[in-house]
Amino acid sequence: MRRNRFCCGHSASCEFDSVSDEIIETWFDQPLLFTIAARHVRGRLVRLGPTLNTIIAAHNYPPVAEKLLGEALVLTVLLGSTLKDESGQMTLQAQTGGGPIELLVCDYRGGELRGYLKFDAERLAAVGPDPTLFALFGEGFLAITFDQATTDERYQGIVPLEGASIGEAAEHYFEQSEQISSLIRLAARHDHEAGCVAGGLLLQHLPEGEVGRDRLHVRHDTPEWDHARTVAATLKPEELTDPAHSLETLAWRLFHEDEVRVEPGVIVSRGCRCSTDYFAGVLAQFPETERVDMADDSGRIVVDCAFCSRIFPIPLGEISAPN
Repeated sequence: MRRNRFCCGHSASCEFDSVSDEIIETWFDQPLLFTIAARHVRGRLVRLGPTLNTIIAAHNYPPVAEKLLGEALVLTVLLGSTLKDESGQMTLQAQTGGGPIELLVCDYRGGELRGYLKFDAERLAAVGPDPTLFALFGEGFLAITFDQATTDERYQGIVPLEGASIGEAAEHYFEQSEQISSLIRLAARHDHEAGCVAGGLLLQHLPEGEVGRDRLHVRHDTPEWDHARTVAATLKPEELTDPAHSLETLAWRLFHEDEVRVEPGVIVSRGCRCSTDYFAGVLAQFPETERVDMADDSGRIVVDCAFCSRIFPIPLGEISAPN
């Protein structure tokens, strides 16, 4: 069998073929980062399983909403894993322009992932089992925000929710806001054994500042990118969500003609940051008169966390004013 270079971050250098087990393989809830230097391409692959099921278990989502949230959470991990600041946060928000999905919010911070959907159940049921992005959101918009904690900088791009999927809308974001040509593939399905499984691929042409590449808007001859994109576009949804194949196997199937450097990303876990102490600290920032107005007849402020679908009743006496 032909052998090619496939280098991983687990050792200084390694070589394996499609049947080799020389490297640790990545399966669920951990992105695989890779670069193809000869093509001036970087990418990420991820497949969510246990973490995804933990997130959606707090809600009673219908199948259409579950699939949408699964794909959005995968997209959030793919984009969040590009943060060089490990304490930074990436937030994805999609808001309706008249569709049954009123709001979709996901965020990623240092491997912690959370997300939720707000929707009109009756109208969502009417769009059928395989609705278009327009049927879900109408003329909505997608906002992608990167918060760099160490530098206190924020970058945000807002684009219309256009295309066949939320992944295509994110491709438009990179084209318009970052001038980076990108390919995004997302898939989600329900597996009888693994529960809800969602997977995704992000492939990008390296921008200016990385191995000396020029911004794409000043380049028209990009055969390396055209080749990589064409190959990556052959990836099937069922391959992204198939628990039988590792992410390294998918990368090998796609790019075995080239030398590919792979590195495991940060392990992903459910990361809702809600707690009584946290909410009490937030409420302490409000003037006392406003806190009194928020309280119910029993003297408690009731906080509903949409991410984890839990209720936090906080007595006014347990909220201390900030020093």
